[in-house]
Formats: sequence, structure tokens, C-alpha cells
Amino acid sequence: MLRISGGNGTRSPHRGGPDSRRLRLLALAGIVVAVLALPLAVASTGQAGDAAAPRRAGGRAVAGVPAGGDGKVPSAAPSRSPLLLGLGLATAVRCGPELSSADGVEAQTCVMTQGEDTWARTYYRNATGEAVDPVLSIMGPGERTVQIHCAAGADDEPATCETPREHTRGALDAYTAVTEFAVRGSDEPLLLRSGSNSELAKAS
Repeated sequence: MLRISGGNGTRSPHRGGPDSRRLRLLALAGIVVAVLALPLAVASTGQAGDAAAPRRAGGRAVAGVPAGGDGKVPSAAPSRSPLLLGLGLATAVRCGPELSSADGVEAQTCVMTQGEDTWARTYYRNATGEAVDPVLSIMGPGERTVQIHCAAGADDEPATCETPREHTRGALDAYTAVTEFAVRGSDEPLLLRSGSNSELAKAS
């Protein structure tokens, strides 16, 4: 009978056997799974935060802003632009003809009515090269007259002048306006007379 020298015929298990290798593989696989799962968890957290906040028009989340808005928090009450103040009221205008004098004065005079107010306005241009004194008058019902002296230099630029607004009394046809132009500080005849009615208009 053959004998195996150095032992009783049984082999002791080796330290580097299949069980230890299997444990090392399982541990390595667990580490790989944890590394791969970390970015997914971070991405899920970010999506949840984005869903909780409304988005700006450019796709950026902004808290307290309606989705699809312009990124501005709405105010408690809308403010009215100063540029819109006074709009919506119809203005009735009755003007005389555009006149010009041989000396270089051009003018047109009108009666204006807006809402419950009426006033006179003149559009003029002084190309005489001298300072002139325009006097604008508006005559209303009951022989009421309002007169104003306009400031006009010799700068040859278009300008306007108007009387103060007053409460309308009667119809628009009951008002007439006249502008008279004369050389400043001179007793010479009028350079131009411009009226809101054609019969009041006269060029010198």
C-alpha cells in the first residue's frame, strides 16, 4: 500500500482559496455600484429643487416669479405711466388759416377745447431777425376776454404760445382767438394779425 509521506492523507484549505476571492469581488462590486449611484442621486436632488421653483423665460429657476414671466416680481398695484396721463380725452380744435407777412412772421391761431376746458393757442415763427411781441387773446361768451403776452425772440425757430385753460362756457363756436405781432418796443404797424376765424386773419 502506498503512503503519502508527511501527513495523514488530508489537505488543509489554502488561504487564497475561492471563498476569499469571492468576498473580494463582492466588495469591489459594491464600491463600483456606490460610485455609479452617487451622480444619479445628485441629479435627482437638483431636479426636485428645480421643480419647486418657477422658471424664468430663459429656463433659469427664480423663486417667486410666475413661470414664463419676465423675471420681475409683480407689484401690488400697477402704476400708470406719466406719458399716458391726459390721454383718452378728445380735443376739439378750430384754427384759422396759416398766414405769413412780408417781413417774415408766420402764424396760425386756434381755439382748443378738451373736456371742460377751453383755451387759445398760436403757432408761430419769427424770421424777421428782430424780437417781436406777440399778444394772444381769446374772446368767449359774455364778452369775457383773456389776453397774454408771449415771449418771442429773434431765433427763427417755430414756437407756440397759449392762454391759461378756463372752464368752457357755451359752445366752441362762441370762442374766437386772435394773435397780433408787432416789433418789440416800436410804434410801427402790426406785422401780422392771425385769427381762429378767417375773417379775423389779416397780413400786413
